[in-house]
Amino acid sequence: MAKNIINKEEFAFLESLKRIVRSARGMAYASINYAQVQANWLLGQRIVKQMQKGKKRAEYGAYIVKIASEALTEEFGKGYSETNIRSFRLFYLTFSELQIQQTVSAESQSNTVQVLSEQPKALIQQTLSARLSWSHFERLMRIESEKARNWYMKEASEQMWSVRTLDRNINTQYYERMLLSQVKEPVEQEMKEKTADFQRDKLEFIKNPTVLEFLGLPGNKGYKEKDLEQAILDNLSDFLMEMGKGFAFVARQQLIRTETEDYYIDLVFYNYLLKAFVLVDLKVGKITHQDVGQMDMYVRMYDELKRTEGDNPTIGILLCSQTDKDIARYSILKDNEQIFASKYKLILPTEEELAREISKQKEIFQLQHSK
Repeated sequence: MAKNIINKEEFAFLESLKRIVRSARGMAYASINYAQVQANWLLGQRIVKQMQKGKKRAEYGAYIVKIASEALTEEFGKGYSETNIRSFRLFYLTFSELQIQQTVSAESQSNTVQVLSEQPKALIQQTLSARLSWSHFERLMRIESEKARNWYMKEASEQMWSVRTLDRNINTQYYERMLLSQVKEPVEQEMKEKTADFQRDKLEFIKNPTVLEFLGLPGNKGYKEKDLEQAILDNLSDFLMEMGKGFAFVARQQLIRTETEDYYIDLVFYNYLLKAFVLVDLKVGKITHQDVGQMDMYVRMYDELKRTEGDNPTIGILLCSQTDKDIARYSILKDNEQIFASKYKLILPTEEELAREISKQKEIFQLQHSK
């Protein structure tokens, strides 16, 4: 419709409508950000104060974490595991000198988060954009240096870094390199080029599962998640075949049947250099111990039901596609000789190669489905 408009007044009218929607989305985005960050900080504060009442700190602390997790999970559902409760506690302890308040900027007319010290320190007294989500703070908490942590916090806020941008900059010691560089522009420009793909989706925070958990909304278990899984498996199959290291495709969603259950393995290959079957299983969610146990079961079942004389032990690769730090786990090669283990390391893709491929396919999928 807009392409056919030649009247400047009508064009300005439509642009004003767009600004209203963008502003409303920004305010909603900022409000959710602030509410989640504030709630987690206050939960951490309350938990720390309760723990301080216990005479036996370690024992009583573990008890408090346990009952807090159970009560909040029963009332509000996911998002309040014992691990998360400990993260809330660490959040408060890391920023214990800060008081979180909500303010409205007269200039931007949008919500911001202002973090002020009760006894202000120059390094940390600042106004933070509400674009800093709980996921940002989770990453910031893992920085040991207070100076570095506050610098990253300020830069992430002012430059509206995505969580992936923040994570990459921390991992590549961007702060330290900026300090050491007399000419900072090339370092900054390189960083922006390397993180350009991470910055495309400015509202990626809204898609974070932690936000859905905080709002009490169900996670996305529908067709989009399945489409993502299928896209990764389609391209992963091509990726392994193109490695040129002896991979031959055997089957997809191959049925392995026992007396009581049917199991389906996502991808099955045979590697003629290793003389072994290679099983690949993809998990859209975070890998659990149960998933590792299931893959080990697949390997043992395949050895018993499919492996023939002359074949080496079956290899299992378990992948995770949801978390930013994709992981790949290989099953234990039982009854394995050292010479075969050496070949295994040379021929199979590394965890880093698999992680890069999954990350690439996720980004391609997200770009294709962003409209």
